Amino acid sequence: MENKELHRISSTAIIYKKDGEVYKYLITRRSLDKKAFPGLWTVPGGGLTVDDYINLPADSNGQWYFAVDKSLRREIKEEVNLEVGDLKYLCDITFIRPDGVPILILSYYGEYKSGEVELDADSIDHKWATIEEIGDYKLIDGILDEIKMVDEKLII
Repeated sequence: MENKELHRISSTAIIYKKDGEVYKYLITRRSLDKKAFPGLWTVPGGGLTVDDYINLPADSNGQWYFAVDKSLRREIKEEVNLEVGDLKYLCDITFIRPDGVPILILSYYGEYKSGEVELDADSIDHKWATIEEIGDYKLIDGILDEIKMVDEKLII
């Protein structure tokens, strides 16, 4: 690894809504054509790019605030056509891809605000599922644990 300080930064959103007395969580099924995790279930998210902030006004020090938040909201809109309320930090995950690129994923959660689910070409199905139902789906490793963490925060 040449530069140990460089990471690809991604973010994910566990989107929830209250349905009667239970919470439901949005999961999406990845296209069968995807190189990574084809056909598995996950949550919306994607990578931060310089384009997410470079054309916006910077502060007097040349810094941009809330780039990850803006990027994640863009990804949610592109992938599932939804708007969410406040995004709250849940956890971070790091790993090194098979091609040697280190990845940092920032996981957030937020309440469904508006919109009807419309999937982009990267997903082939979606489901609003309770914590009990989610276990019936083949999710990318770790997603179920993250959803359980959110569920525990919401029921307290």
